[in-house]
Formats: sequence, C-alpha cells, structure tokens
Amino acid sequence: MMKISLVAALLCLGSTHAFVSSNNGSSMRTSSSLHMTVLTAANGKKIDIKEGTPMKAACAKLGVKPKYSCKRGDCGSCTISVGGSRIKACVGKVPPMPRLKSLQEKGLLVK
Repeated sequence: MMKISLVAALLCLGSTHAFVSSNNGSSMRTSSSLHMTVLTAANGKKIDIKEGTPMKAACAKLGVKPKYSCKRGDCGSCTISVGGSRIKACVGKVPPMPRLKSLQEKGLLVK
C-alpha cells in the first residue's frame, strides 16, 4: 500500500525522476546534474568536470589560458575548440559527455 501511494504522489507532482524506490521501501534522491565530462588538454592532462560548469573554470583547471578581451562573448578572442566545436570560454559551459564510447574514454580535446 505504501509503494502505491508513493507512486500516486509522484504522478500527481508530475516528476517521475525525483525519487527512486528501492526494495526496502526507502527513498533515494537522484540528480541529473551529477553527469561528468572528461576534458583533455593538448598536453595530455585529463580532468573530470561536471557538465554545465563555466568553461572559464574548466580551462583554468586544465592549464589552458585563452585570451580574454571583452568578457561578454562579443569579440570572440577567447574562442577555444572543445571536441571539434568552438566555444567562447568567457560565457560558454562545459558540454555533456559524448555518447560514443571511444570519445568517452579519450575525453573531449580542448585546444
């Protein structure tokens, strides 16, 4: 009876991903913001960083030093290549982990 009321409560709230029910009846909170992305610098340094983190902080951890002029993304002087796509480091966010297993193991290359 308890599991049925828990499922009914979750359906009423409209969130099916908020809680995961285990066999012993306890509830555990899950979060989608815990996905990590592996970034690799040209010098071989690898870091695991949470997706959505500002790219400026990720570059600092990797030791990559892009040039910053306007700090708003207007000029494009801070543009870096992350896994083949260009991102402005001053305003960009760390992209999600790629789905290809080979890229997951190597990490996204930051130039």
